[in-house]
Amino acid sequence: MAKKKKKQKLPLAYQPVGWVLGWAGGWLAGMAFRKTWMAIRHEEDAPDALDPDRGWGEVLLAAAVQGAIFAAVRSAVDRGGAKAIERSTGVWPATQKGGRD
Repeated sequence: MAKKKKKQKLPLAYQPVGWVLGWAGGWLAGMAFRKTWMAIRHEEDAPDALDPDRGWGEVLLAAAVQGAIFAAVRSAVDRGGAKAIERSTGVWPATQKGGRD
């Protein structure tokens, strides 16, 4: 029965860890996107959607690349954090199966 209580409390205890991992993952993804954009277009800044001097193709390419990088990094960070918690506690930190909202 004590193990069942541990399973119920772990997701709440994991929330601060998840927040820190999310912040670190966002920072890492931003850095990866800047380097990727520099390699693709040889520009330091990606185009802003409201920049009148940029075309649709350029804006949409930047958005697609940025979205793909952020999704991949977020998934890797979330999965790595959950696996680390499971290895250290024996309990998976998520209370239910399924994707994000």
